Formats: sequence, structure tokens, C-alpha cells
Amino acid sequence: MNRREFLKAVGVLSASLQTGGVTAALARQRPVLNDVHSRLNRTTVEEIVRPRTVAELADALRRAARRGRAVSVAGGRHAMGGQQFARGSVHLDTRDLAQVIRFDRDARQLEVEAGIQWPALVRHYLDAQQGETRTLGIAQKQTGADRFTVGGSLGANAHGRVLARKPMIADVESFQLMDGDGEIRTCSRKENAELFRLAIGGYGLFGVMTAATLRLVPRQKVERVVEMVNVDDLMAAFESRIHQGFLFGDCQFGIDPASDEFLRRGVFSCYRPVEPDRPIPEEQQRLSDDNWRTLIHLAHVDKKEGFGRYARYYLGTTGQLYWSDLHQMSTYLDDYHAALDQKLGARVKGSEMISELYVPRPALAGFMAAAREDFRRHGVNVIYGTIRLIEEDDECFLAWAKRPYACVIFNLHTEHSPAGIERSAEAFRRLIDIARERDGSYFLTYHRWARREQVEACYPQFREFMRHKQEYDPDDRFQSEWWRHQKRLFGTT
Repeated sequence: MNRREFLKAVGVLSASLQTGGVTAALARQRPVLNDVHSRLNRTTVEEIVRPRTVAELADALRRAARRGRAVSVAGGRHAMGGQQFARGSVHLDTRDLAQVIRFDRDARQLEVEAGIQWPALVRHYLDAQQGETRTLGIAQKQTGADRFTVGGSLGANAHGRVLARKPMIADVESFQLMDGDGEIRTCSRKENAELFRLAIGGYGLFGVMTAATLRLVPRQKVERVVEMVNVDDLMAAFESRIHQGFLFGDCQFGIDPASDEFLRRGVFSCYRPVEPDRPIPEEQQRLSDDNWRTLIHLAHVDKKEGFGRYARYYLGTTGQLYWSDLHQMSTYLDDYHAALDQKLGARVKGSEMISELYVPRPALAGFMAAAREDFRRHGVNVIYGTIRLIEEDDECFLAWAKRPYACVIFNLHTEHSPAGIERSAEAFRRLIDIARERDGSYFLTYHRWARREQVEACYPQFREFMRHKQEYDPDDRFQSEWWRHQKRLFGTT
């Protein structure tokens, strides 16, 4: 700061003090939060509270209530639709509520505080079972990143690459939910069952999840089997793998619009159980952080080469062995796009925005063909994409898995300019329409760009969801920018 800038700053502060504007001066220092992936949800909050105990959390909620403040809640901050932040709110960071409460081997249950992140959760039960021949582990977690809190994963009702299984709600025995008055309810399929259905997949709008009891499954050794598959044949390939007893699987499709493989051909990786006494070699092929950085860079500048390297790597790992839980852990490079922007000499910052679309499985080939045509026509820049399966979720109130679906995830490069953001928004809205034409839907987690009629068509229960929110949280204590957007969209503000 030079002398002129310093004197100007002193003058502003002096004027603020003389006119009683201390609050305005301090407001400029209020915390600013953002999601860790898209970096498109910059939000200024009143304060950040990071409770270390449930009692401290209850105290923070009661103080916010006395002051009439809205509360927002976040852990890993990975959601991209603004579900974890609210401008001017008291922001609760739950990551210090991360204790393991109970590990019950006989019941195959693990009770944890909801602020625990997946690596710590997995590490705890592995340490607790050292030396045992038969061990338990998680059934599934979201892939792509690990540092999600359990509460955040359940708030979105996440899913992974597991085959023949519902979303994460199927893996929950019960949870504890704290309301705006600091009171806790136990929620399960038998106790406060309606809240159980609402809060899982409810994006933190019904209270703060303080603890959750997860259902564990026997850990198994699995073998990765990889082949290249045409998308037109993918559903038959999935069905064959499931019939053969494979437990996990997904397909990463080609991203080069100049290639015949674009959204048409992919790397199909599935995992089948093997004999428990087969040793897992210490030295197996794996992608280092630098390998991932190279692949991400190539996905932006040379898609053919990038996808070719990715395919060659995975084909080279066929036959490798993994544990059924550990192979679901994923590398995530924090702030990777900032370094990439600098390397590319980008004049406008960028990041990837994600959307996940759902279609009935027989409709997958037609959906991908329509998306391929749309992307080429509009010059949509796909960085990464994958296809998975999900079974019907008949429990969650705001269920996204309304039937056995094929799940298609698109990562689109998005320039952080009004025009760049709108290009991605338009692309995602067109994808929703393409899915709807085939009796499909989309995931609410990743953006808030859908039109009102798209939300209503894909989530006809949304208005009732809003009524339940009013019933359980009449003061609208728990808020987010996503929730405020939905209220404006539906004219309920």
C-alpha cells in the first residue's frame, strides 16, 4: 500500500467512526465462502462458527435464534448449487464434529458424528479391525472426492459406482437431527420416519445432522476388469456384469467432439469378488497426482490424447486387485483449476461445472446420441463424463432415483464470465430437456439453473417438500442460497 492509499484508508475508517459506521467498516471484513470445485458460489456470511461439541452447536443455534439470524451449514463444501451457504447467515462449519461414537461389529453398524469425513471414518474402522480375517466396511460413498462429511453426503443422498444398489439412504440405520432450538430428534424408519425421509436428500434445510449410524457390509477383495465398450451396447454389458456377480462398475466416455468416439465409446471398468486369500500386490499401477494434472490439462487442450492416455492406463490395470471399500476412495486436487488457468494463460478464470442426468436404462443410447448432437451444434466443452447405474429409491422424500436409472455425469468447462456461465447454464437446461423427453430427470445438487417447469416436471413433490420445510422449520432458520433461489422460483418469498 502506498502513502496515498494508506491515507485514503485512514480517512474512510475515520469517517466511519465519526458517523457511527463501525458496523459498515467491519462488514467489509466478514467471511467469504465458496465451494471448492466450481468456485462459483462466493458468499459473504455474518460469521463462521465451528462447534467442537454438540453442546456448542446447540448454543450457536440458540444464539442465532435470539438474534433472528438465518443459519447455513456446511462441511466439505463440495456441493455446487449453493446448498451450503446463505448470504448474511451464521455459518456452521461442522468439520470438528468428527468423532466415532460406536462401532458395533455384531450389528454391522458404525455410529459417527456427522462432521466426520470419509477418510477418517474408513481409517477408524480399519484400525479397529487390524489382525482380523473377516472385516467390515462401507457399502458405498460418492466417488470423485473423499473429503465430504457424512452429513453432507446424506444431505444430498449421494451415490457411488456400486451396482444393484439404492443411493446412500439405503446405508443409513438412523441419525440425530438438531432443530433451530438446539433440540435433538432421533430419526429412523421407525422413529420420526417422516423427518428421516425429508432430511436425507433435504440439503440441510430441516436441521443439523449431528450423528449418523451407518450400515456396514463385509469387506471383499475385488478384481478390476476393463474393456472398451460402445455406449449403444453398454446396458447389455452392465446387465451381463451384474449377472456375473460384479459389485461395482462405471464407464468413462470419449470427450473429443472431432472423434467418432465422442460420447459414443468408453472405458468400461467393473469389479468382481475374488477369493479372500488372494494377496493384493503392493506394487500396482496407479495414477499419481502429477498424472492426474497431466490428464486434466490434456482434457482442456488435446482431448484425443487425454482420453487415449486415460483409456490406455485403465486397460493396463485390468486384473489388479483392490478392497471393496478402498477402491472407492478418490484423488482430488485442491484448486487444480487455478494452476491450470495460469498454465493455459487464461484471461478469464474457469472451472468445471457438473450436472448429473437420469434416464431409464433402455433410453441411454438415445439420450447420449441427442446429447452428442447438441454438444457439437453448440460447441459444448466436455472435460470428463461417466455413466453409472442406480436402483430405485422408494424412501427419500425428494428422491432423484425414481426408478432404475442410468446416471450420466457431465463435467463442462465454464468460464467465470457472465457469458461463460450462461453458456453452461443453457447447456444443462438443454440436457434436462433431453432427459425429460425420455422420462428422465436430473440431480438437484450440482446447480440451480433449471427452469421452474423443469424442477416441477422432474420433482413433482417439490411444492409439498416446501410445505414440509415450513412445517418443521416455521422460522425458516435453516437457509441457503439454493433454498432462497427455489423460493423465488416458486414465488414463495
